[in-house]
Amino acid sequence: MANPNKAKGTAWESAVRDYLNAFLGLVSESGTFINPMSGENVRRAAQEGAKDVGDIHAAPFVLEAKNTRAPAVPTWIRQAEVEATHAGFPYGIVVRKVRGSSVAMGRVHVSVRTWTRVRLALGMPTQEFAVLYGWSVSLRGLDTSRWYLTTTVADFARLLADFRRLVPEGVSHGAVR
Repeated sequence: MANPNKAKGTAWESAVRDYLNAFLGLVSESGTFINPMSGENVRRAAQEGAKDVGDIHAAPFVLEAKNTRAPAVPTWIRQAEVEATHAGFPYGIVVRKVRGSSVAMGRVHVSVRTWTRVRLALGMPTQEFAVLYGWSVSLRGLDTSRWYLTTTVADFARLLADFRRLVPEGVSHGAVR
């Protein structure tokens, strides 16, 4: 790969995919899919050009992976949500690399709207959901479109596993119909 920044981004996407698949028990010890045809497998998405579908598909989430120095979280979240729509998934989120830390300590960012929709799908009270999955709030001035919530990749992996286990298939679990 000629572009070093592209190589860093690809490495981060692959690391997140591999972490989530291992956490969810979807791969063997050698890293191969236990059931290659399963829709539950976390996969890196093929690039779709103008109708980008995000970097990683972890149904029901589309993850936009970022490995950059300067954060632009609200912009990235809007991008992830558009790409989730293009991919036909209900939730778009951002997963950002933290320099010098493990994949598990990467940061997951979601809009207040997405956070609320996921919480409601799980049927959890606000405080319980926030504490159980380690969410913290970032408020950027009075413009609520710039507000977001953050957790770690490790906490998101637990959330993903619980969501898949607790939320019935047709309820915001797979592709948007």
